[in-house]
Amino acid sequence: MCRHSVLCPTADSPDREAAAVVVSHPEQGWSLLCNDIVVFDDTGDLLPDGQIVAPHRPTEA
Repeated sequence: MCRHSVLCPTADSPDREAAAVVVSHPEQGWSLLCNDIVVFDDTGDLLPDGQIVAPHRPTEA
């Protein structure tokens, strides 16, 4: 897990996507964060427990 001096948010935190990138594969469209979340370019996530978070792009007001 996270070994930074300022700890990254956990996988169940609302700000979980603010964690540091450990591995980046832009050619494949995904990155692994230090809290074990896989973040996809379409803004979807795969959580460590296997849960899927649907893409959540901001919408205009």
